[in-house]
Amino acid sequence: MSNLSSPHFHDEEAAYAYVEARLWPNGPVCPRCGTVDRIGKLKGKSTRVGTYKCYECRKPFTVKIGTIFEDSKVPMRLWLQAMYLIAGSKKGISSNQLHRILGVTLKTAWFMSHRIREAMRSNDMTPFGGNGGDVEVDETFIGQLKGVPKRRAFHHKMKVLALIDRDTRQARTMVIDDVNAKTLMPLVMQNVAREARVMTDEHSGYRDVKHHFAAHGTTSHGRGEYVNLEDRSIHSNTVEGYFSIFKRGMKGVYQHCGEQHLHRYLAEYEFRYNNRSALGVEDTERSDRLLMGVIGKRLTYETTSARA
Repeated sequence: MSNLSSPHFHDEEAAYAYVEARLWPNGPVCPRCGTVDRIGKLKGKSTRVGTYKCYECRKPFTVKIGTIFEDSKVPMRLWLQAMYLIAGSKKGISSNQLHRILGVTLKTAWFMSHRIREAMRSNDMTPFGGNGGDVEVDETFIGQLKGVPKRRAFHHKMKVLALIDRDTRQARTMVIDDVNAKTLMPLVMQNVAREARVMTDEHSGYRDVKHHFAAHGTTSHGRGEYVNLEDRSIHSNTVEGYFSIFKRGMKGVYQHCGEQHLHRYLAEYEFRYNNRSALGVEDTERSDRLLMGVIGKRLTYETTSARA
């Protein structure tokens, strides 16, 4: 039996119950005053599914308030289907495909996709490489900056920095404005523990790494060196592989991405990589982890284009 045949993907009451059980494990909580004990469920024929009333502040509420679902007219069961499909796809799923599968408009599918990507965004800023672990760091280029004419090299492209913690096998990515030392070094300093060994290529933007961390291993890609022959633990092949997955998905599935949305696409691929099957996380658990990220990340049409 397909996982998508589960009741919460097809029945609205079951869908609300599924979300409530995960976001309110100890019972409903009023999002306005925080009350947990003076709450009752409204069950009238004209009452919307999943509506509760707080008898402390006298306000009705649902589990949608304060989440990416707030003010959305899309049924909860379709939200859960969309989250399962996006979390379970290896390279992503386009808004066009989501619109056809769910039977919603293309505009709705596009907006749902961006809300879900926002839920995928991690707030964990724990430095990588604690306890002396190895951290790979690299940058890449994708697409084209709006209003910037094409030139040789990378100046007209959008720029991305990625870090991979080899011990935890987790990735962290971010949009950057430039690839010089002035831009790169503060980000490396913020995201990598001082006791870590940092692995990069020979790019001059990383020249000061050796002064701030336990060790700095480099390879010279310009000379065709991708693994240090004297110490084969020195390489950045893992982060290069991550970029390969990201670019194949962006070019093959999404095809185009504006700079104002790139950070959300990065969040999507980062989430999927950090919750992949190789780490023992399968589709149902991955979509449940995604569901836990919906709190406090509400988007509106006006803010969707804002760069977070």
